[in-house]
Amino acid sequence: MDEKNFLAEQFESNRARLRAVAYRMLGSTSEVDDAVQETWLRLSRSDTGTVENLGGWLTTVLARICLDMLRSRKSRREEPMGPHVPELVADDAHGHNAEMADSVGAALLVVLETLAPAERLAFVLHDMFAVPFEEIAPIVGRTPSAARQLASRARRRVQGLPPPDADFNRRKNIVDAFLKASREGDFEGLLAVLDPDVVFRADTAAQRLGSLAEIRGATAVAETFKGRAQAAKPALVDGTLAVVVNIGGQLRIVLRLTLSAGRIAAVEAVADAERLGQFEVTVLT
Repeated sequence: MDEKNFLAEQFESNRARLRAVAYRMLGSTSEVDDAVQETWLRLSRSDTGTVENLGGWLTTVLARICLDMLRSRKSRREEPMGPHVPELVADDAHGHNAEMADSVGAALLVVLETLAPAERLAFVLHDMFAVPFEEIAPIVGRTPSAARQLASRARRRVQGLPPPDADFNRRKNIVDAFLKASREGDFEGLLAVLDPDVVFRADTAAQRLGSLAEIRGATAVAETFKGRAQAAKPALVDGTLAVVVNIGGQLRIVLRLTLSAGRIAAVEAVADAERLGQFEVTVLT
């Protein structure tokens, strides 16, 4: 076996771990793919003849790439492009994304998104993948002791997570049913998940996009959403179930939902850029 094929084989044997690390670091499947691909490119261009632990070497390279991506993301937040949206991943053909989603909850993704890049890296590598602080330190440009402190600060934030909502799955199913009926133009399906007295309200920015200021009653709201929601996805917005629309990677609309007695009782459409920029958003796909 020639060297290139050998490296490719070794890389494939480490791919699942690299994807898992990258997902916890980045929370975005497209960025995960970019980071893993860049790791392969650096491996293919490097002389690894003296590398004793190739898996560790790959993890270190990937971590540096992810750290650069996180820092770049933080700097872009100063631009008027809306917030970064961490994603709970959809299933891929082999179930790899589903496995990652099973082990990383939406609440944890939201908390990780609030950490400084170096804190996030130290916590993910040490607490989730048992990488020693001696190996983390040079990646973040700190001493091992300082790297330990970074992970400790991150750990305190994560340990402050609230317990899971036992009712979450039931409410998520209602939102999923609403979106499915909307996309498929299923009027009866929409009526089934809307409270008879449901109220829809839109802010001024959403009205400029074509929404009415207010709509009352299940029949009228169902007519409004029938055949729509093609780009909409369920999400956590400030920790509460909602619906979001992203266009070109930019958050454009948030539908804040009020659920009562197993149905949607109120919908608030928010499109104001300033308000959108203040939301903590986690897409649930």
